[in-house]
Amino acid sequence: MRYPTTMTEPAPERRCGTCSLCCRVLRVEPLRKLGGVACTHQDEGSPTPCGIHGSPDRPALCGAYRCAWLQGRFKAGDRPDQLGAVLDVAPQVGLPVLWIHEATVGCFDASPRLQEIAEECRATMEVRISTAADVMNAGRPARVLLPRQEEHRIVGDRLTVLRGGEVVSDRRLPLLDRCLRRISLAWSRWRLRKYPGAAPRG
Repeated sequence: MRYPTTMTEPAPERRCGTCSLCCRVLRVEPLRKLGGVACTHQDEGSPTPCGIHGSPDRPALCGAYRCAWLQGRFKAGDRPDQLGAVLDVAPQVGLPVLWIHEATVGCFDASPRLQEIAEECRATMEVRISTAADVMNAGRPARVLLPRQEEHRIVGDRLTVLRGGEVVSDRRLPLLDRCLRRISLAWSRWRLRKYPGAAPRG
């Protein structure tokens, strides 16, 4: 996966320090923790924010996880707790996608730096903006940034396509896409139904 050269900054090995945004933003299945919900073991702002760090009770995936910033990508000041979002690269149908996991709804639109990162990366990969919370909402929005200033926004079963910030189409998703989206959301709700705070919506 290629990042724009301006998105990589040579630096000493990075450490989480007091940042524990991933502990709140991301889902941790072994702990039955939903995305957007603080981990019960989290102590934000503490020198060791994870209360079970180094303990056998800590899930292996927590110890292995490294966000894009921790891997040395982006600028030294782009630590997730400073950006207000966790940045990840994960394959989608075999192709790399930059995921911007917002800590709060709207932080992408309020952050010039997040917009700069998205703008530079969207030339070589999809950029998907999501808010991890509200996973049980059947109509929760999805947002995808593509090359040539194209953007797709999905809310419920409607797809709005923008180019250069201007709406060029606004229509219902094709029937197959609507069905697949509903199946995917229903599957997620079923899998997560017994997680604390997992009250279905929509």
